[in-house]
Amino acid sequence: METENPNPETKQVLEIADIMAILPHRYPFLLIDRVIEIARMKRIVAIKNVTINEPFFAGHFPDYPIMPGVLVVEAIAQAGGALLLTEIPDREKKLMVFTGIERAKFRKPVVPGDQLRIEVEVLNWRARAVKMEGKAYVDGKLACEAVIMCAVVPRVAEEAQRAPETLASEPEAAVVAEAPVLEAAVSE
Repeated sequence: METENPNPETKQVLEIADIMAILPHRYPFLLIDRVIEIARMKRIVAIKNVTINEPFFAGHFPDYPIMPGVLVVEAIAQAGGALLLTEIPDREKKLMVFTGIERAKFRKPVVPGDQLRIEVEVLNWRARAVKMEGKAYVDGKLACEAVIMCAVVPRVAEEAQRAPETLASEPEAAVVAEAPVLEAAVSE
């Protein structure tokens, strides 16, 4: 009898609960539903089932629903993130953020009822940054492709995430919360 591997870092197929254990994204912005293939630090294949219930279809476009191309690119990035974040030991303290998008091309509209097959290949991997090539297919036809760059950054401290009105009542907290923003602006 074969036993199931409960560790998402070493599984070859990831269900939605496994993906949510790796990625910080949640509905309505979690854009991959399943991972069907993983080659550590090299390649991942993910699935996104596109339904009319997606919140963006209400306005994009009411009479002709099309998944926004930028969200297809985001789905590519999330698939890459699912691959890469499994290699980060303290990923609950990190985020993977875009640092660049190159050569994005949108070949065919993605509409309700489509199933995106997202294939991501690692082009260059460094300790805190990665460059990946992603392609999204519908029914075997290329719908979108892009080269994306991402970096691993620390998550913002909980103090800085609190509501501004809370910080305003605590003057010393306001200074601490603004310090990273000022430091980042100076270093740019």
